[in-house]
Amino acid sequence: MTFASRLAAVTFAALMCWTVPASAQQPQQAPYPQQQPAPYPPPQRQAGPETFGPDELVSAGHKFFGNVSRGLASVIERAVSQWGLPNGYVLGEEGSGAFVAGLRYGEGTLYTKNAGDLRVYWQGPSVGFDWGGDGARTMTLVYNLPATNAIYQRFVGIDGSAYIVGGFGMTALTANNIVLVPIRSGIGLRLGANVGYLKFTPRATWNPF
Repeated sequence: MTFASRLAAVTFAALMCWTVPASAQQPQQAPYPQQQPAPYPPPQRQAGPETFGPDELVSAGHKFFGNVSRGLASVIERAVSQWGLPNGYVLGEEGSGAFVAGLRYGEGTLYTKNAGDLRVYWQGPSVGFDWGGDGARTMTLVYNLPATNAIYQRFVGIDGSAYIVGGFGMTALTANNIVLVPIRSGIGLRLGANVGYLKFTPRATWNPF
């Protein structure tokens, strides 16, 4: 099962949703950045043997996103100021399709400093105001991960965490004190309206639930 085939299937499913009556669709406006206190201890900004500093994250992001990474540093700075330094990050690609309701699928690699790297897949339902299919590269900061395989669970969105700047969109999800902060280029503008939850798995699956 390739990433391209999964993206094509998601796009087809989204287009099939055109049968939904237009009267049932109520546009929603993506939330603007909100200044809310973080529900976690004060963030640490000094990189340690297990955590990644802002410079390391920006460098990895620039190499990954390439020429479109102009606003990346500002988004990472926002994440660091709110949640501190991550002890892992995921670089990968994802595809999504939506017409009020939609699906999101992705795959990538989890990087850590002292626990090795791990291949991961994620999927989940979404609710938004747009339609069609798209794909993008994604950098997900990972906080408080006790072990690499602890990422294999369902993460739900944190209210008020959406943030958009410089062509990048950021939101946050949490489960069992682990926080994930997906940063998306381009289609990040969709995230405020369609974050539901993401389920991470060790193998690709069509089941988003």
